[in-house]
Amino acid sequence: MKEQIAPQTSRIRKAEEQEIEESFFQTPTFQALTIGVPFCIFKLLFGWLGVRLGMEQSGLLAAFGWAVIFWASIDLLMNLARVLFHITGQSSPVEYCTIAQAGRLLHRPRLFLAFDTFVSFSIICFVLWSGWIVRLSLEESYLWYAATTLNLISISVVNIWLEFRRQS
Repeated sequence: MKEQIAPQTSRIRKAEEQEIEESFFQTPTFQALTIGVPFCIFKLLFGWLGVRLGMEQSGLLAAFGWAVIFWASIDLLMNLARVLFHITGQSSPVEYCTIAQAGRLLHRPRLFLAFDTFVSFSIICFVLWSGWIVRLSLEESYLWYAATTLNLISISVVNIWLEFRRQS
């Protein structure tokens, strides 16, 4: 009797895990809007701070800032493209960001996406710990707060939902 219950329980558990993995929280739309777009906002603001400080201190810093703005803008367009492809039910030919797109060429887009996440978190930490955060205008600060809130709250909601589903 126990032998019959164990395989059935295992199949149910696997089905539940697959349902969790295929849930709304794993969709390209959710991931792009709650992770990708906020990361692009952080990159854009970082680039803009580089331009602003570069105008005061160093032309090289300003050039770097413009390069970051260009990079972040492309990443933003890629995230929005992912949303559009997902909403229309089409397979996306683009990843969430330029780094992951490069990883697609090496058949490792998720690894490169993880690296982009590391870079994005590094940018956030740099802006906070360098003190650059105080150089944001009021409007830029609200944009930073909105990106932070969206990103962190969505991660928390996903974690709560995943744990709730695992315990059911």
